[in-house]
Order: sequence, then structure tokens, then C-alpha cells
Amino acid sequence: MMTDSPNGNVTLTTSANGIATISFYHPAQNSLPAQLLKKLADAIDAAGNNPLTRVIVLKSEGDRTFCAGASFDELLQIKDKEAGAAFFSGFANVINACRKSPKIIIARVQGKAVGGGVGLAAAADYCLATEAASIKLSELAIGIGPFVISPAVTRKIGLPAFSQLTIRAADFQSAQWAKEKGLYNEVYADIAALDEGVAGLTNKLATYHPEALAGLKQILWEGTENWDQLLAHRAAISGELVLSEFTQQALHGFLNK
Repeated sequence: MMTDSPNGNVTLTTSANGIATISFYHPAQNSLPAQLLKKLADAIDAAGNNPLTRVIVLKSEGDRTFCAGASFDELLQIKDKEAGAAFFSGFANVINACRKSPKIIIARVQGKAVGGGVGLAAAADYCLATEAASIKLSELAIGIGPFVISPAVTRKIGLPAFSQLTIRAADFQSAQWAKEKGLYNEVYADIAALDEGVAGLTNKLATYHPEALAGLKQILWEGTENWDQLLAHRAAISGELVLSEFTQQALHGFLNK
């Protein structure tokens, strides 16, 4: 895959045995502007609706950051609450695409995950990571909150751990912490070992009964049927906060560091 596009890209490839790999890239630490969020949600839908797909792998390019979350440059361009709600709905749409996909989604987290990147990992059904894949929810530090992703993250790690992650907005928590709390299911020493683990798991899953996997998927997401409305409401809250003078100044401060 080419990783030199200034606007980033999303690719979807499917192996002969039905492993669909969705990979995203952005030069700014794999951050996710609106156009990439749309492409990511569309790719998840396409893979899930393809009868040849047995399992989906969600990954990013590069060997350092899995996903830095929202694009700060794009956040600064938001001028009204409708545009704000539309931007944060991009994350909501990706989470809901993962939730509603009939296929099991395996996340491959090779490096740090921040903000929406943590939400992306939480939206997967099973998550494999490296020791370098520390996590942080930095939203409070820029004047907003992890409102859109909080249902997905809390579902995985519980309210006490979510509270710690949110309130300690300036601090990274280790990959082992994320595993202990339930965000990561397996943690590997390096990317080579991670890729071996992902390949072993997905090749095995691809041999299982598709209907059994689809039934399991439904069980895993029981009780989340209201998320279309819930996440849209949360996106509207974030969309208003991002317009505040506090948040605008905080964003400029981060970009000027």
C-alpha cells in the first residue's frame, strides 16, 4: 500500500480464504479527518456485506501510531454547530459500522492510540496490540470530552477505568494496563509477533461456521441497539463544545507546540 498521500487513504483487500483487511493511513500520525472517517465506515460496510468475507482485520499503516484520533486542523475549521455535529458523527458512523457489521472484526494496534483511536480499538470485537500501544483520552485537555466514543470504550473497560483514562487526560496508560482493563485481548512484544498472532487467529476464524460467527457477533453487541441515536446525540454535544473559545485556544496551543 502507498503511504505518501497527503490526504491519507483507506484500502480494503480480501484474501482467498475470506480475510478482509481494512487499512487506513494519514501522514499526521494516522489521524482521521472527515473524508477518511467516511471511507473507513464505507469499507467496514462493504466488507461486512460481502458474502465472501469470513472475518475483518482493522489496521493502520506505519510502525508507530495506530491512530491519533480527530484531525486538529479540521476541528479548527468548524464554524457552526451543524458542521461540528457532522464531523463527530464521522466517528459515530465508524463505531456503528463496526457494531452492525455481521462479521467479527479484529483490530491490529501496532502503536499508540489517542482519543478516537481508542474508540476505534474499542469498537472491534477482539483486539491484538504491541507493548508500544499505549493509550490516552486527551479530549478534556482540548476542551471537549470523549462523548462519542465513551459508550464503546466503557463497554470494554468499565466505568472506573474509563473515568481514570478520561480524567488523566494528559497521561498515557500502558498497553498492559489496557489489557488488564479489557481493551486489548492480547499484547505482543513487537510488530512481527503481533502480525503472526493476527494471522494465526484470523486464519483459524476463517474456518469456523459463518452463521455461528454471525450469531456470536449479535450476542457480543446485545444492548447497544440504541447507539444510532445515542452517538448522534453525543456528536451534537461535541460539535457545540468545539466552537467554544476555550477549545479553539486549546487546539491552537496543541498545534503550535
